Amino acid sequence: MQNKISIRNFSLLIALILIWLSFALMSDTFLSARNLSLLSIELAVTATLALGMLLVLLPRQIDLSVGSGVGLIGGIGSVLVFHYHWPAIAAMAAGVVVALIIWSLMGTLIVRQKVPAFIITLGGLLSFKGLFWLVIQNSTVPVTHGTEINLYSALTTYYLPAWGGYALAALIVGALVLSHLKSRRQRLKHNFQVDDGEMTFLKLFVAAQIILLFVIVLNQFRGVPLSVVILGVVAFVVHVITQHTPFGRHLYAIGGNEEAALLSGIPVQRVIITAFALMGGIVALTGYMQTAYAGASTTTVGDLMELDAIAACVIGGTSLNGGRGKVVGVLFGALIMASLLNGMTLMAVAPEFKYVARGVVLVLAVWMDVALSK
Repeated sequence: MQNKISIRNFSLLIALILIWLSFALMSDTFLSARNLSLLSIELAVTATLALGMLLVLLPRQIDLSVGSGVGLIGGIGSVLVFHYHWPAIAAMAAGVVVALIIWSLMGTLIVRQKVPAFIITLGGLLSFKGLFWLVIQNSTVPVTHGTEINLYSALTTYYLPAWGGYALAALIVGALVLSHLKSRRQRLKHNFQVDDGEMTFLKLFVAAQIILLFVIVLNQFRGVPLSVVILGVVAFVVHVITQHTPFGRHLYAIGGNEEAALLSGIPVQRVIITAFALMGGIVALTGYMQTAYAGASTTTVGDLMELDAIAACVIGGTSLNGGRGKVVGVLFGALIMASLLNGMTLMAVAPEFKYVARGVVLVLAVWMDVALSK
């Protein structure tokens, strides 16, 4: 059985094009190579965290603590590097271990003590924020020693050479084509619904053109940022986990019907705890990137990032009721959110109007998805 082309297949792309055209008409610098490079870094930070949120939302859970967690883990790394002179790699590894332990404990409390995830993670939001301020002592902690650049700061300051960007683009397009064709063959083998040949070609062609254009534009400034490479790796890993492993199928099954999943022999508790542990690792990575992008750990790092992550997922088609969502949709949702924030910053929009715009876009995205689904 084959799907036909419909406007819904390209609704996010159409929305993104309209947003970009609007900002391009209002600001001459929006489509400049420099601004698009900055936008790509902002996208990498938001999308990485949103991909972690996807793993939690699929089994019908939620995590409101990730924003504060980004600040806390980034702060731990900064303090270890700047105050205690740890090697950057050791400091970052220590932060990852702390994050894995904390989020595993939260997941355990949620599934074994039957405490709603909303309450546990809301408590984490407040607690982590307070711990973050204690760790950095309400001061600004840089991530470099003078002009020295370490692995920590390089997360958002290192750029691939031009040839490296093109090689990366070719690798991504090749992997995308192989993955899509393999998935198509498997679905046809089991008589599942798939896109027709025209739709498959169109999707792959558009994706390849976007990736190539992206690299060409970034190479006009400094090249592809390391943070974008990190996002690509995280997106690939999450895609493989959710689409090609039993663990991923379990996430969707639990989100679709937890009781049926339990009766089917799926280890529901272990799956949810693992999802939260993975969320913790991604929070740590996002914390390092966000702190490196800011240049220092300050009391505002991570503020409201949990809302941006949830919004990116919902805009990208992830259901808050669980059981539905894909990596590609999350990436598009994150790009829409990052584009809005970047464009409004270029136009010097007041902070209060930024919040209003983000809320309106989220509501419109959900309405559009519901309307096109009818």
